[in-house]
Amino acid sequence: MSEALPVVHLARHGQTPWTISGQHTGLTDLPLTSHGEAEAIQLAERLAGLTFAAVLTSPLQRAVRTCNLAGFGSVAQVEPDLVEWNYGAFEGRTSTEIRAEHPGWVVFRDGCPGGESPEQIGSRADRVIRRVRAIGGDVLLFSSAHFLRVFAARWLGLEPGAGRYFLLGTASLSGLGYEHDHSEPVIRRWNERSDGAAS
Repeated sequence: MSEALPVVHLARHGQTPWTISGQHTGLTDLPLTSHGEAEAIQLAERLAGLTFAAVLTSPLQRAVRTCNLAGFGSVAQVEPDLVEWNYGAFEGRTSTEIRAEHPGWVVFRDGCPGGESPEQIGSRADRVIRRVRAIGGDVLLFSSAHFLRVFAARWLGLEPGAGRYFLLGTASLSGLGYEHDHSEPVIRRWNERSDGAAS
């Protein structure tokens, strides 16, 4: 019976210059690198043969370009709530730089000054979850790592901060669904990449 229940497929965008440098990339609208474009093309191969009741993408170009190269640009709808975490004053900075000034800082617990708190991004994730569940069929989402990690936590009914436990590599595919019925949300697969890498 579980096979008949809808699955939400999560696709993280391909590599960007700041995923290489480790800088926090929230609303800065960076393009994919050439490697990131190749990763997105590999997503098309991995998604071949699957059909979706809806395809939703973040409006940021790294997600839109990944969606297009994966073969879903013609059917995708832009969903503003799928944008990455707004890092505010920490935008463009690495965790090492931030922790030099704010020892022990963890985005999933502390949020960002001038940006979003975990509760705010959790509220955005909840809105997307409500939209996805109302669709009733399989859905494909293109977004960014921190947002998708919070999305997974909220899908399971966990606090937004539990997203810290769900690592996602670039151009990874994950799947969320249910076990026996809609009252039992589960992770069906997580952070699958075509090259077998973990980051």
